[in-house]
Amino acid sequence: MLIAQLTDTHLKPGGRPAYGRVDTAGLLVAAIDHVNALTPAVDAVILSGDLTDTGTAGEYAVLRPLLNRLRMPWYAVPGNHDRADALKAAFGDVVPFAPAVDFAACVVDDFPLRLIGLDSSVDGVPWGMIGTAQLAWLDATLAARPDALTLVFVHHPPFETGIGHMDVQNLSDGEALIAVLRRHPQLRHLACGHVHRAIDTMIDGVPVSIAPNAAHAVTLDLNPSAPSTFTMEPPAIRLFHLNPWGHLISHLTYPGRFDGPHPFFDKAGGLID
Repeated sequence: MLIAQLTDTHLKPGGRPAYGRVDTAGLLVAAIDHVNALTPAVDAVILSGDLTDTGTAGEYAVLRPLLNRLRMPWYAVPGNHDRADALKAAFGDVVPFAPAVDFAACVVDDFPLRLIGLDSSVDGVPWGMIGTAQLAWLDATLAARPDALTLVFVHHPPFETGIGHMDVQNLSDGEALIAVLRRHPQLRHLACGHVHRAIDTMIDGVPVSIAPNAAHAVTLDLNPSAPSTFTMEPPAIRLFHLNPWGHLISHLTYPGRFDGPHPFFDKAGGLID
């Protein structure tokens, strides 16, 4: 199974540039076209929050037809720039949000790898929280299918990255989330967004990653007093490959045209000098 993760698309009303210079709509189309063209074909796409820049209905109206370009199923959870209620209203016919709860979490049982999306958004603040009710729901949802290899995705990461202005707005109850995940050995990975950079770590035996951005990147500056800035690094997308032995492997792929592929060996089987 092959899964693509898109994150932090920050669509603006009318598709206008974000922060006065980032063509988030155009870059998202390029990312979607890249995902659609991958071989073997991607089975599903997970969108880990900050789909819009301010969470308005107008922004979701711009975003929806772009996401409809995807040739495979897609599933989304909110980030701090989204509004969970507006996201559920815009995508409820596509994303299987958990019924009768106050958070925009979802469960997908249609693939060899089970997908669980969590809602870490808190209205009006940049930091995230899962909350006791959603943690209990997650624990029960994981316990219901202990035999199903699972990937959990969420917007805010549960760890500090060393990028100070982002670390002050990460997941406030990250330790509690990791404690729940540790109880369920079928978990294969926790995939996050929010930081706009490719970052990987392990927390108490739980593999965790942050996906890069297919538009603008948060500047890599590990000075604790560094300002909040972004750079236009090459766009990238994280892929997850579940192999036949149940191992989940992560790759990065880069939208765009690049020279190659070129052979290492000539027709006689010799290494090209």
